[in-house]
Amino acid sequence: MSAPNVRVLYIDDEENNLQAFKASFRRQYEIYTAISAAEGLKVLQNISIQVILADQKMPGTTGVEFFKSITDTYPDPIRILLTGYTDIEALADAINHGDIYRYITKPWNDLELHNSIKNAYDAYKAKIDLRNKVAELEKTNDELNRFIYSISHELRAPLVSSMGIVNLVKMEGLYNSSGEYWSLIETCSNKLDYYIQKTLQYYKNNKTISENTAIDFHKLVPELVELYTYADHETTFSVDIHQNEEFYGDVFRIEVILGNLISNAIKYQKETEVNKRVSVNVNVRREQVEISIIDNGMGILNEHLEKIFTQFFKSKVNQGSGLGLFIVKEALNKINGKITVSSDPAEGTTFKITIPNAK
Repeated sequence: MSAPNVRVLYIDDEENNLQAFKASFRRQYEIYTAISAAEGLKVLQNISIQVILADQKMPGTTGVEFFKSITDTYPDPIRILLTGYTDIEALADAINHGDIYRYITKPWNDLELHNSIKNAYDAYKAKIDLRNKVAELEKTNDELNRFIYSISHELRAPLVSSMGIVNLVKMEGLYNSSGEYWSLIETCSNKLDYYIQKTLQYYKNNKTISENTAIDFHKLVPELVELYTYADHETTFSVDIHQNEEFYGDVFRIEVILGNLISNAIKYQKETEVNKRVSVNVNVRREQVEISIIDNGMGILNEHLEKIFTQFFKSKVNQGSGLGLFIVKEALNKINGKITVSSDPAEGTTFKITIPNAK
């Protein structure tokens, strides 16, 4: 390693130690020295230091205390503690707080100290490289999400036009004039619209900042049930809401959560079931709201219960996008909510969710 590559700061209140260190390592590193913690801080303010060495026993402040004081302001430099006496409590405290990379006893061995600085610099490079890669991945992911949102939004405009044409054909009594073609077009259009809506939900859930407002479940839940049962005339809903407390929460994400669960409860009913039922129970407490959505549908196999919240997971009977329950779980994570599920193919499925009251 050439001198300009590694910038090392050594802080010690003994001038002889500083001179000895500089004499031993000036050809290998770019050396900066400071006679006190205050002077060391001034060096950090002006020079981008990569490795810091500090003596433990200094007047005014110890090496451990100095490292703790710069943890938030200068988190990147790797720290090495030099100590001429045994202070196990101080060393344990420093290591436990992540303030030091290594400690070396004085008088130091030049080879040991050289290897320690070299390894510390490697750790510094790894930390910076990792941060840069994470930033690059976040940027790429953000660009990809924006592209997905944009293309989904653009696709929906012509799709809505196509669905409008199908509705016009229905109004003019021509829906069955061409066999099953109009029906196939409507089915495919509805399916594509479903996928686009889920994609947009996924994007918005990732990007939208939580905004807590007052929520009236007496109003919210019936509106959602009406919205998702608009095209369904076979499933009977029972809604039981107890709200005597004010509840504040992220209405966008709560709508996404309940909408997906209500939609699934309708979608995965048994075709042979004569009495299709879904129950929505809401109990608002001071600390949280407890919501259960219970259906008598086809249920979920036990081996699938651990996977249903995984992105793009589909069972053999699942004709959806594989995003609905994943979006539910992600939305709950954003608002510190929890969800549990129990299911029996013979009885149906019960989802229970709890969401903290942001009030």
